[in-house]
Amino acid sequence: MQEPEITKELIAAHGLKPDEYARILEIIGREPSFTELGIFSAMWNEHCSYKSSKKWLRTLPTEGPQVICGPGENAGVVDIGDGQAIIFKMESHNHPSYIEPHQGAATGVGGILRDVFTMGARPIAAMDSLSFGLPSHPKTAHLVKGVVEGVGSYGNCFGVPNVGGEVRFHRSYNGNCLVNAFAAGLADTDSIFYSAASGVGMPVVYLGAKTGRDGVGGATMASAEFDDTIEEKRPTVQVGDPFTEKRLLEACLELMASGSVISIQDMGAAGLTCSAVEMGDKGGLGIRLDLDRVPTREKAMTAYEMMLSESQERMLMVLKPEKEAEARAIFDKWDLDFALVGETIAEDRFLIIHGNETKADLPLSKLASSAPEYDRPWVETPKAAPLGEVPAIDAIDALKALIGSPNYAHKAWVWEQYDTSVMADTVRAPGLGAGVVRVHGTGKALAFTSDVTPRYVKANPFEGGKQAVAEAYRNLTACGALPLASTDNLNFGNPEKPEIMGQFVGAVKGIGAACKALGMPIVSGNVSLYNETDGTGILPTPTIGAVGLLASLDEMIAGLPVEGDVAIVIGATAGHLGQSALLAEAFGREEGDAPPVDLAAERKNGEFLRTNRKLLRAATDLSDGGLALAAFEMAEAAGIGVTLRAKDVAQLFGEDQARYLVAVAPEKAAALAKAADSAGVAFAHAGTFGGTQVRLGASEAPLTALSDLYRTAFAAAVT
Repeated sequence: MQEPEITKELIAAHGLKPDEYARILEIIGREPSFTELGIFSAMWNEHCSYKSSKKWLRTLPTEGPQVICGPGENAGVVDIGDGQAIIFKMESHNHPSYIEPHQGAATGVGGILRDVFTMGARPIAAMDSLSFGLPSHPKTAHLVKGVVEGVGSYGNCFGVPNVGGEVRFHRSYNGNCLVNAFAAGLADTDSIFYSAASGVGMPVVYLGAKTGRDGVGGATMASAEFDDTIEEKRPTVQVGDPFTEKRLLEACLELMASGSVISIQDMGAAGLTCSAVEMGDKGGLGIRLDLDRVPTREKAMTAYEMMLSESQERMLMVLKPEKEAEARAIFDKWDLDFALVGETIAEDRFLIIHGNETKADLPLSKLASSAPEYDRPWVETPKAAPLGEVPAIDAIDALKALIGSPNYAHKAWVWEQYDTSVMADTVRAPGLGAGVVRVHGTGKALAFTSDVTPRYVKANPFEGGKQAVAEAYRNLTACGALPLASTDNLNFGNPEKPEIMGQFVGAVKGIGAACKALGMPIVSGNVSLYNETDGTGILPTPTIGAVGLLASLDEMIAGLPVEGDVAIVIGATAGHLGQSALLAEAFGREEGDAPPVDLAAERKNGEFLRTNRKLLRAATDLSDGGLALAAFEMAEAAGIGVTLRAKDVAQLFGEDQARYLVAVAPEKAAALAKAADSAGVAFAHAGTFGGTQVRLGASEAPLTALSDLYRTAFAAAVT
């Protein structure tokens, strides 16, 4: 098949700017072939090269005594003691999920699972952070249904418990939903596999499913804004098969145990191109590929299509030659393709052969580590105007505005579609705080959470970035876990707009400050930019996924309040209502500044809670909706009422940070108060749990009526 002529239009269609194309000409000294143009486009797009974000990502804290491997590999690796490590990452599949929600979300789950098990870990937990447009938008119900089905079907069939996450709705996501998928796996510290190729003349082996035309150009599509041609982009969405992925997992783990693997990399964004280039570049080697040997499921595929296909459930491996027969037998047993498709070479070349013709011959190192890097112009987000007067509102009416909103209603409609207990190690499923999974065969457990408040980030990127990390820290702490490390999924609009780049810079600075202060280094992550439709961007949404360790399940704070328990707030309350859930849901206002985050107080209060866990029956962090929403959620889960003394709406619904609500048996309250006084931690009696009513100051309503609203509002909004 004759390759098309390289034109300005074709270059632009590949997402390359004129100066970037000029740089390509300078590097190779000639005009690229069509396949070469596709390879450069794939490796130099935003999704793969991080060209707008590298400068700022380097400022994040990535090291610590617990960190075995930080950013740069398929996933981050953190020591959890006893010769074991937790391997985890969060990644976006936003653009594909808006175009084709079921497959977009499903393959997002599949991709993040491969990132984990390609390093030798068996996946033990998944989460998802989902952001949709207004429920009233004509596409939202379709997106919610498709995305939740996609997440559930892939994870359920593969067999990994989904233990947490978030779902939010806001008009800014009307034209661009966010699907951020998290996975974590368990491995032995002496059996971790990396992607850097080594040794000249080593076989390069293709593993897994066959290559089709689905997903061709997916990474480039994910690095551009949407417009009215969105439906034309449907072929760039991948199609997943979780049963094949399950077989691939088992085959890969068996292969790794056989001692056959030199290096291994999953085929994710940009497929065969990105996986081969990254393996070669990290090892300082070249790669030669013979595409006639690539297993395909469609006829007459071109070199361009094979190199850029993002067909799922595929891996690329550099193999120890003497192990070929043993390795092939493993993949034959699991009914998966195993094909020698190339070799490592000493020269700095990426050589692609197809039909006895050279389709690409490029300097490999220039494709990855020499990709463009930009210092985009940015402007600091202006300081938010002071919050105006908040209208008077009855406290129960305010609570109803929150729990009747899909943002804060009970999310069982979502997680009941997920298998939360497969593998039989889930200790706490979604519903109230961080998810907890037992480390199989031990007394240890791991806690997982995902957090961000986009309103805060838009109003004040620095404080909003800090708050996302601080809330993750509190969610882990509230179940008794010691926060270990974080992964980030930085979702923003068009970085070529200085105000959007300013949001990104501010948020990264805030995230960095909080991760450093709270001992939660960033060990992996993903940047998703150009989340815009027709020039309208999403709320800046830097999602933080975090992992914490319970050295023993005896340390877990797992109870619910019982009749007569005292409700106590740890941390100082000032009644901050700027950018609060109350303002947004009750009055449709997004005004004022984000709440300030005192990182020293966050750490001190968190350490106090963990130190005194034996005095607590139940604990939750205070965030969106403040004390009133947290107390209601805790009481409702226990099936009992609650009485809060505060009469001031600001005291009830303010979103001051560094705070926890704890339920304490009356006879233990004095001991906790004494410990707080000794530690210099703010401590306040907020009320009591019990009865059948929810009383907020002078206002009250039956728990049953409020519970009914809380548990039906989400489904009513999206179905």
